[in-house]
Amino acid sequence: MTIQEIYDLALEMGKKADPRSYKKVEELLVKRKKDYLELPEKKKKYFDLETLNSPYSDSRILFGNPKTQVKKILAGIDAESAEVLLVDRLNEKGDSIDLLISHHPDGHALASLHEVMEMQVDMFAKAGVPVNVADALFLERKGEVQRRFNPLNHARTVDTARLLNVPLMALHTIWDNMGNAYMEDYFTKRSFDTAGEVLDYVQEIPEFIESMKGKSGPSLVSGSPSSRAGKVIVSFTGGTNPSVKLYEELAKAGVGTLVEMHVSEDAVKKLRELHINVIDAGHMAADSLGANLFLDKLEEKGIEVETCSGIARINRSEKKK
Repeated sequence: MTIQEIYDLALEMGKKADPRSYKKVEELLVKRKKDYLELPEKKKKYFDLETLNSPYSDSRILFGNPKTQVKKILAGIDAESAEVLLVDRLNEKGDSIDLLISHHPDGHALASLHEVMEMQVDMFAKAGVPVNVADALFLERKGEVQRRFNPLNHARTVDTARLLNVPLMALHTIWDNMGNAYMEDYFTKRSFDTAGEVLDYVQEIPEFIESMKGKSGPSLVSGSPSSRAGKVIVSFTGGTNPSVKLYEELAKAGVGTLVEMHVSEDAVKKLRELHINVIDAGHMAADSLGANLFLDKLEEKGIEVETCSGIARINRSEKKK
């Protein structure tokens, strides 16, 4: 496969797993193309043309010739300058790594993280929050995230990759969509009386078993094991955590238990006040879930996969054989 074919495969899998539905994502892209054509010429030169093809601006080929043939990849939750140097060093020692794939974005993919957050409106509307309320609170949080990441030195890792000639790709929301879809499907297979039962069920997933061995597994950070579970929802995608104010709307919508990748201390305090049970699944393990689903697909297509930087590698395709 080429780098472009790997990216295209990831994009297609991400759209199929998108909580908004594949159809809605395609409609979004059609509208975006129409909006682009209506832009004045002076604004078109600043337009990110890849957004006409992909709704995930935090998932991109960051460096490398898209036509490069790939036989082996190194994948990690984070791929910063250290991981780029690692690829260069491994190749010096005789390895043949053709592509470095990071989950968390760098470069312009990090600078544009706020752009993928729009899907949260649909996710919270699906959970019962009025769409107009979700939209207003999303806009507020989007601005916060943009201001938070804007001052960072986004180019460091990409510059390192360029100078060492290491092809680099980031697959952030794409992998998160896949992990989120897996969890939503997983939760359709059971009903729960208590938050403790929800926690036990999450802890049965192989990635979370591995994280528990490393003392960073899922935990109940709001509520008690005997607390009534109520309506259970999963929030594993959408760029980053939502506005704390949105949790108030979740309570009004009747959500009893929230399963999050990670949750801030301020959010935990608010969720406790609202009596919403919260499972903090553990960031690296939760990210590993989406990563593994994609890496399995690459291996099925003949790509050799090596992992680093926090991925708890679980190969589900082998278990099916």
